[in-house]
Amino acid sequence: MSDLHRRVEETQAILARIARDFSPAVFASSLAAEDMVLTDLILKAGLPIGIFSLETGRLHAETLDMLERVRATYGHEIALFKPQPEAVQAYVAQNGLNAFYDSVEMRKECCRVRKVEPLGRALAGKQAWVTGQRRAQSTTRTELAVQEDDAAHGMQKFNPLADWSEQDVWDYLRANQVPYNALHDRGYPSIGCEPCTRAIQPGEDLRAGRWWWENPESKECGLHVVDGKLIRIKSVAA
Repeated sequence: MSDLHRRVEETQAILARIARDFSPAVFASSLAAEDMVLTDLILKAGLPIGIFSLETGRLHAETLDMLERVRATYGHEIALFKPQPEAVQAYVAQNGLNAFYDSVEMRKECCRVRKVEPLGRALAGKQAWVTGQRRAQSTTRTELAVQEDDAAHGMQKFNPLADWSEQDVWDYLRANQVPYNALHDRGYPSIGCEPCTRAIQPGEDLRAGRWWWENPESKECGLHVVDGKLIRIKSVAA
């Protein structure tokens, strides 16, 4: 059995356990490569795990196009959670549309308004949530566990692809003809909001294009952070 085949089977087993033991569970998809692997595995198996995405209002057109490609490929509609319009308007009125370039604090406040608050609504009433995070993505994720106790949201958090490599992700996508974001072919291994994401250069960290004006240690949007610290409070044996 190849390493990829083994990883796929392990991931399928994790997802099946989530669906069985932690219902209702949801998968937070950014519509990027890793998340398309999980989307493919969840939908092809018919697992009762809801899939949602955070539509921040600043996404690339290519990312939004993935919503239609998922619909066309799988016949599935990804649920969208958007920021509160009044919160966005207040941020822009007080700080300016692109104030996130001014400081880490301003950037994190923009992320809070556009991503963290909508995430809270998406997770309300759920027993567990799933992400496409991988340890190899950045220096902030090297200790990522497959299962974590997410005390901040009062539920379990699963990272089924934690030990997958970049090569594993792309081997799976190509072998299974899974649609993926066109920006990946233009040097964007990690894709967030349009003004906060750039293509990377050869040899750069996979998330170097996210908030490239900041130092690597601050490069989390807040979805996986509480009080400035990564939510890695307690790993749970899978």
